[in-house]
Amino acid sequence: MDGMDQRTLGSTGKDVSIIGLGTWQLGADWGDVTEDAARAVLEASFEAGVTFFDTADVYGDGRSEQIIGGFLRSSGAPVTVATKMGRRVDQVPENYTLDNFRAWTDRSRRNLGVDTLDLVQLHCPPSETIEDERTYDGLRTLVDDGAIAAYGVSVETCDQALTAIRNGAASVQIILNAFRLKPLDAVLPAAAEAGVGIIVRVPLASGLLSGRYSRETVFAHNDHRSYNRHGEAFDQGETFSGVDYEVGLQAAQEFVELARTHGPSGASTAQAALAWAAQQPGVTTVIPGARNVDQARANAAAGSLPAVSEEFLAGVRAIYDTHLRAAIHPRW
Repeated sequence: MDGMDQRTLGSTGKDVSIIGLGTWQLGADWGDVTEDAARAVLEASFEAGVTFFDTADVYGDGRSEQIIGGFLRSSGAPVTVATKMGRRVDQVPENYTLDNFRAWTDRSRRNLGVDTLDLVQLHCPPSETIEDERTYDGLRTLVDDGAIAAYGVSVETCDQALTAIRNGAASVQIILNAFRLKPLDAVLPAAAEAGVGIIVRVPLASGLLSGRYSRETVFAHNDHRSYNRHGEAFDQGETFSGVDYEVGLQAAQEFVELARTHGPSGASTAQAALAWAAQQPGVTTVIPGARNVDQARANAAAGSLPAVSEEFLAGVRAIYDTHLRAAIHPRW
């Protein structure tokens, strides 16, 4: 396994690689990925230095968890696995009960083949759930029971993140990328002060920040980039980071040029975007997805890039302010 910088993930006490692996695409919603291909992505990521996998009980209705569990059993790889719970039922606060927490975590423990889950995150629950003290009482009970080692919250908005931080979450998972800057304002400083880990998801804005898409790009019918562009199935912010696709294409072309002129030497556009996210003060780990071995290796390599330049940082803000701030900043 290659070396990569590690950071402690909040109060979990676990050291994780600054580039992790998101595994939504290994379960569903990104087109079809075979089990062999999924296993190859996990293996390549670990060999490239990745020691943090993020999954959820709804990714392929448990398929992602099961594949990860099989990989860990066969390889013995010392990887921290975070999973998520709560999206298998209607999204109303009444469903976020201790009995359901126990049932959901028991299922994930079986899928992953472990007695104690490293980290369980509420999976973008209703704001009322994030604000309810009984939510955290239930999660702490799971810790006391030994079902989970730590709990966190995956959120859609900065306000939700700040609430979770105040309520003792070990970690907060939030969308942050060059097209979604609002978490830099208050969330990252608050997390750093409180010792809460920050897990960055959607770091490439669903691939927009790779600079590879055009108006002619076709996504599979079962890829959320086809069916959720306007929030038809879940929060719009999860798809292209909430950015209008046409606007995003224009911004992405400017980002490609910025990465070429001021990005880390030798880095691809996507790697420059990942390095930008990983190097923000307060970020613990960044979890891009990968559909194949080459993507997995390229993503992991972004964790070893030199510091991004002031010119690059300023360029990111200029693109955001020009094209995206007015539509994106007030919403999430």
